[in-house]
Amino acid sequence: MNREVLQSYLPLFLDAFLLTVRIGWFGIALSFLIGFVCAFIRYFKIPVLSAIVKCYVELFRNTPLLVQLFFLYYGLPVIGIRIPAEVCGVIGLGLLGGSYMTESFRSGLEAIPYIQTESALSLGMTKTGIFLHVVLPQAISISVPAIVANVIFLLKETSVFSAISLMDLMFTAKDLIGLYYNTTESLVLLVLFYIVMLLPVSFAGSYFEKKVRFKMFGD
Repeated sequence: MNREVLQSYLPLFLDAFLLTVRIGWFGIALSFLIGFVCAFIRYFKIPVLSAIVKCYVELFRNTPLLVQLFFLYYGLPVIGIRIPAEVCGVIGLGLLGGSYMTESFRSGLEAIPYIQTESALSLGMTKTGIFLHVVLPQAISISVPAIVANVIFLLKETSVFSAISLMDLMFTAKDLIGLYYNTTESLVLLVLFYIVMLLPVSFAGSYFEKKVRFKMFGD
């Protein structure tokens, strides 16, 4: 392994890392928003919208992110809609993540026994107050492990952004390998930067899960 090659490649991988992280976290933020709204719709079984959300979840959970990005970046221009590559990455990741977050939030909401709602109603609480102060906090606590797993999954899915010409980590590694054939150095930096991106999230998620479990169960 050539140390000089590693040093010369480092700035390129750092730029790619910052791009990957920026698009990844914007996409994850969008997935949280979509997931919460869609879970709310499905939990309250809002007519028509509930069926639309169910179709959306099934569609995006059963198609690869790569196919969705191809549709956004290469398919939409055919009908005159052109979206910048970075925006396509955010939208694609947000829509894919939103379908998973929807199910995570929904499973948390539906895990709360209905007797708690009935008890709160008997105490004079409004339905809105019950949802915000009784159901929602517990549902989020229950959903934490699935949410953390989804976040890690979505960050790993950023590896396909290179398919729409984004200079992400994978694109940079493949480009440098193709140009200079320094395969080992490129792959080492690729792995290291993905570890730097994912490991803190994994540790933070584990810590947060333990804190939430302690507050709920005291163990």
